[in-house]
Amino acid sequence: MAGVAPELLSGQAEGYAGDVSVEEAWRVLKEDPAAKLIDVRTKAEWTFVGIPDLEGIGQELMCLEWQMAPTMQVNPDFTEALSGALKEAGQDVNLFFLCRSGARSRAAAEAMTKAGFTACHNVAGGFEGDLDEARHRGRKNGWKAADLPWRQS
Repeated sequence: MAGVAPELLSGQAEGYAGDVSVEEAWRVLKEDPAAKLIDVRTKAEWTFVGIPDLEGIGQELMCLEWQMAPTMQVNPDFTEALSGALKEAGQDVNLFFLCRSGARSRAAAEAMTKAGFTACHNVAGGFEGDLDEARHRGRKNGWKAADLPWRQS
């Protein structure tokens, strides 16, 4: 069983452990040194938009593209590569998957659940969140809007 049980957002999750808020993912990452944050956005997004900064809590961000630009084809090596990287952590560690707004990360959480990992969570709102009324991201919800630590890579 995973170290710290995250509080799930309401709603039924099928195929993975469930959705969590960015604040809840941050809380668990601070309290559970075994927990992992996996950013599944593209290399371009990491470079030009920024990445979560976990240095202050003694954690290391894992970055692995779920879909690869420019075609946005699903990375055929995703599950195998991440399973290998997590071998030491075990299959019951809390895994938090993050993308721009929560869709790719949900698919990654489902894939890793199918691969045998039992605590795969989608970080709802993602790094940039949903579009606001002015059609801008990063203001309405998500990691940046919650004012959680991040940096340009």
